[in-house]
Amino acid sequence: MGANDLNMNSDPTRPRPPARRWSPFNSIKFFVFCHSLLQLAQLLVSGYMKSSISTIERRYGLSSQKSGILASFNEVGNTVLIVFVSFLGSRVHRPRFIGSGALLACFASLLIAMPHFLYGPYDYTGRIHSSRDNSSGLCQSESPLSASPSNQSCSQQDSGTQRGVYPLLLLGQLLLGIGAVPIQPFGISYIDDYASKKNSPLYLGILLAVTTIGPAFGFISGSLMLRIYVDFDKLSKEQMELEHSDLRWVGAWWLGFLLAAGLLFLAALPYLFFPRNMPKEDGAEDVECRPDSKQQQNGALPETSLLHFLKSFPRIALRTLRSPVFLLVVLAQVNLAALLAGLATFMAKFIERQFSQTVSFSTMMIGGVCIPLAVLGTVLGGVLMRRLNISVSGASKLCTGAILLCLLSSTPLLLMGCSTQKVAGVFPPSAVALPCSAACRCPQEAFNPVCGSDGVEFRSPCHAGCVAMETDTNNKTKNYTGCACVSGRGSASPGTCGSGCSHLLVPFVSLLGVTSFIASFSQTPSYIMILRTVSAEDKSLAVGVQYMLFRVLAFMPGPVLYGSIIDTTCILWGRKCGKQTSCQYYNLDHFRQRFLGLQVVFVCGGLLCFLLTVVVLRRRAGWRAGCQDPAPLPPVENKGSYELVDASSEEKELHAIKS
Repeated sequence: MGANDLNMNSDPTRPRPPARRWSPFNSIKFFVFCHSLLQLAQLLVSGYMKSSISTIERRYGLSSQKSGILASFNEVGNTVLIVFVSFLGSRVHRPRFIGSGALLACFASLLIAMPHFLYGPYDYTGRIHSSRDNSSGLCQSESPLSASPSNQSCSQQDSGTQRGVYPLLLLGQLLLGIGAVPIQPFGISYIDDYASKKNSPLYLGILLAVTTIGPAFGFISGSLMLRIYVDFDKLSKEQMELEHSDLRWVGAWWLGFLLAAGLLFLAALPYLFFPRNMPKEDGAEDVECRPDSKQQQNGALPETSLLHFLKSFPRIALRTLRSPVFLLVVLAQVNLAALLAGLATFMAKFIERQFSQTVSFSTMMIGGVCIPLAVLGTVLGGVLMRRLNISVSGASKLCTGAILLCLLSSTPLLLMGCSTQKVAGVFPPSAVALPCSAACRCPQEAFNPVCGSDGVEFRSPCHAGCVAMETDTNNKTKNYTGCACVSGRGSASPGTCGSGCSHLLVPFVSLLGVTSFIASFSQTPSYIMILRTVSAEDKSLAVGVQYMLFRVLAFMPGPVLYGSIIDTTCILWGRKCGKQTSCQYYNLDHFRQRFLGLQVVFVCGGLLCFLLTVVVLRRRAGWRAGCQDPAPLPPVENKGSYELVDASSEEKELHAIKS
């Protein structure tokens, strides 16, 4: 306290300033609470999109490649604008920017759910519209007019609105990515500016925990929503004919986006009332220790212009990339990030097809098993770094060992699966139509799988030559009889015969969870290696470069590459109104080998980069006197909090990008 302050306080005639009225919006603890809820809602949307991507694909007849583009499209706006966020720093009203981003994400979630309300009910093959058409899929050789209802249906669906589904979904994803740009970087830097030096690491740890569990909640929410039929709001219970196990089942994918939009809207409202500058927590004793706090008090901002920043960014990025250790570690992380992006998007679909499980159950396996184990591995990797006080060289060896174990645990997954069940006229492939159902005039678009009593699957009751069906007391189909293509003119039951691999599900998910756990061990050590191998003045921008490479080389192309690989394994594409829709049958051997084989390729790429990192560090140590390892690392938590405390506001935003 200065002399002027003492004179002012000792002067009884000088009026005292009015006491500041207490408000929750002047409390950093309340800001942390609000920001935790907002990050949870925002990341829940991201996880929910990945959990429902295969359902959206089936509902609107998309290929897996298009699904991959949709899943990664939110990274486009995010990647472009994050550079400007790193420049803006404390120049803007951060709480209001965060609230605006949350409201934009809310609008994007509503936009993604909009196609459900713009279209009519889900119209699948085999749905009975009236007693006069052949939508039931039975063999009716004497019905030459069976195609007319289909033509009428096509004329109703071939509208401008139907064609605009995919662009509408892409626009929603783009806006969702843009809305997420200011939320985490601005939130973390704001908390670190006004939290006490003692509590700042705790608050940031809370946000990191929420960041890790948000996607898991998204997958679990998706599992619950996809158990509800997509048109439960448009049809009566008697009109809902499909069961969860039916390959044509589509869950209420849109419902989760509406709930997430509501959560985002509620979480965004408090940010409109938080001040630009908040009173320091527990007094202002340590405010003066921070250069950025002095800047804010004096009202002075760095004189760097946006143009100068954009010009200097490529130069600093190239200088950073010249560091061989930095480049190799980032490339290793890019391989693992591409692996994660593809598996998070399509692993539920793989489990559904390979092990004949429902969409909701497959999604629950990802959100309830794999993601929590990956989070646990990340935390234990950081604990191990701190307890053993591992050096940079030791961190590179730890990463190499973890990825090598990951390779050993992921390779057996290639062998855990079964071939595609026998589907008459489809698998094994056959160009000759079944003579037993040739007179049935089955529609080319028919897809209502039935399992014959002889164990052979057919695309529809019509393709099985069935002429009658039995119903239960609820008027739901129980059995098809008089099937000419079934041995002994037997019967066929609704639904697929399945791949016969359900007994391998538990070993597969267990080994997949172990692989996720082991691979995540390398996350914290590799991040520490990046922070220790670049100069102090380039450290924050190095994190920004790392983030950019993640987005450009992994998170954007990863799902598209996986989706394209999956499409190459399709053996029967669906058709509707003469146009190709989503895949109906896959060659499961090719699906497993190519999908999981690509996973092994990415793991091998990460392992090679980490091995080269070990070699580079060993040679660098050999050039030094005594060939000693680099100095031990200080504890991870203390160092991380020190950087966030002593960094400028702009550095904090870039530092927060990694989180």
